[in-house]
Amino acid sequence: MELVTEFGDGDVSENRLYCRRITRFLSTNHDTILLSSSTNEKPDVPLMFFLVSYSLLVRYVCESRLRKRGRTMDRQGKDLDAGNDRIARVLAHAVDSAGRSRADLAAEAGMHRETLTRLIRGERPIKLEDAARILSVCGVPVRSTLILALSGDDELACQWMRHDVGAFLEEFLVTLPGALETTLGERCDELRPRWAKGTSQLVARMLANHIDDFAARDVAAQLAR
Repeated sequence: MELVTEFGDGDVSENRLYCRRITRFLSTNHDTILLSSSTNEKPDVPLMFFLVSYSLLVRYVCESRLRKRGRTMDRQGKDLDAGNDRIARVLAHAVDSAGRSRADLAAEAGMHRETLTRLIRGERPIKLEDAARILSVCGVPVRSTLILALSGDDELACQWMRHDVGAFLEEFLVTLPGALETTLGERCDELRPRWAKGTSQLVARMLANHIDDFAARDVAAQLAR
């Protein structure tokens, strides 16, 4: 008899195939496991114990992998749907606040009006290039808006897309790589991801101090008049 000695870790259909193989194995070797009632031969207890234990193990492994794969696929599907919905909400806000008809925006973006409508409703998967074209024709910062939407900050994306802070973030994202390369050079390799959060807080404090300095200068200029 040939035993199944490995389990599939590929797709669901492969795991089901392994379950069917063990079932066929037990059916084919039924006479070996249980002796006919017409004989007085003693059953082979160790063999029976091994086969029953083996069948239970295979069933547990197969069912566990099927459940795990199902949970993973469900989680990935939900994450993708949530991301698509966030981008759709941002696109809808950009279109509604553009002050132009959807037909004009769709034509300039190189798509049908119905396609644009379905995209902003979240009724179809949104490609990044489509989202970028729509944001561009709506006259809002593309990079900063998409990054905010993809990172889960779709509300900020909607608030900032037609605000100076959105334009600032767009320019910051564009110029930061070049500034890092110019200032750090080969030392860019020494940067650590864990520093990013603290650096962002430092930049925010520097900007706050910069704004306070400008405000103080304006007050001093007005008092000097």
